[in-house]
Amino acid sequence: MRRRRWVGAVWTIMVCSALVMAGCSAGGDTPQGGADGKISFYSPETPDMTKEIGRAYEQANPGSNVDVQYGGTNVIVNRLIAEKGRPMGDLWYGGGGILPFETAEDKGIITPYTPKGTEDWPVKRNGIKIRDENWNWVGAEVFVLGFIYNTDKVEKDEAPKTWDDLLNPRWKGKFQMSNPAASGTATLTVMSQLMERGGEKGWKYFNRLVRQSNAMPDSGSAPSQAVAKGEAEVGVAFDFMAYEMQARGEKVDFIVPEKTPILVNPVSLVKDGPNPEGGKAFIDFMLSKEGQELLAKWYHIPIRQDVESKTPLTLEKVMPHAQELDVDWAVENYDRIRKEWRENYE
Repeated sequence: MRRRRWVGAVWTIMVCSALVMAGCSAGGDTPQGGADGKISFYSPETPDMTKEIGRAYEQANPGSNVDVQYGGTNVIVNRLIAEKGRPMGDLWYGGGGILPFETAEDKGIITPYTPKGTEDWPVKRNGIKIRDENWNWVGAEVFVLGFIYNTDKVEKDEAPKTWDDLLNPRWKGKFQMSNPAASGTATLTVMSQLMERGGEKGWKYFNRLVRQSNAMPDSGSAPSQAVAKGEAEVGVAFDFMAYEMQARGEKVDFIVPEKTPILVNPVSLVKDGPNPEGGKAFIDFMLSKEGQELLAKWYHIPIRQDVESKTPLTLEKVMPHAQELDVDWAVENYDRIRKEWRENYE
């Protein structure tokens, strides 16, 4: 495999529970193919958000029927592999970053498509890879890994600013991160720190960090919920989790660490899906201004530069914090690192 390093490399894998059907169709008789037919949409992202995107597409394309199917990234990938030869899905959106999409290329479960309006997109923008070289996937938004904290319990100036700050005795028993054996958010945390520190020093870091935690739930969003409830004071989270909670009135805020992963979250066309024209049309919609405004509504940083983020963060603001990551190393070592985590901490 060709070796690549990118500043702010964009990746992570989210591992969740069994796949749950969450259809959002308009009902009634609909054509079976094309932009106005049935479109099967696989995603591990927030079900309410993906349902809303599906409904918006249906409204823009009368007669269409969007079937949103939710599941963890690994569950979706395994399903796509099992369905090879007779795929049931048309497009796949999200996985917490590019890593599962990079590995999917070799599995033969996604296929190239150049969405409308992206023809002149470079492979990288501002040091971040925003699309596959062969258009097997295209970034839909930008994620930032960092720290969520409870503003009733923690003053902003005392909140952790670096990953080393999490080791401060101040946070012992008041910190949460999710379980890397199940959560892509935590897998990203572990692999990024092992890259930054090296294997021996990296594992020593986690030996100490695990002792700081009062719980390690399987869900990547659970630490954010614990912080909002006051069950923890600080947690590891993606930016949109914190800002979405903040908008609902939760007493939380977000810190971008001095050096941290910056991620593009992709969308891709399923290879040999039953409705490729519908899949292409839906991807076009997600990258349109209307689709990007929907993502921004859910406090995601849109990939389009003409759509404003609802959070204080922009790509330009977070890029100085971007950690250099080796995506090829992550692909090659993902299973080994998760195995070592289980052996060390479970």
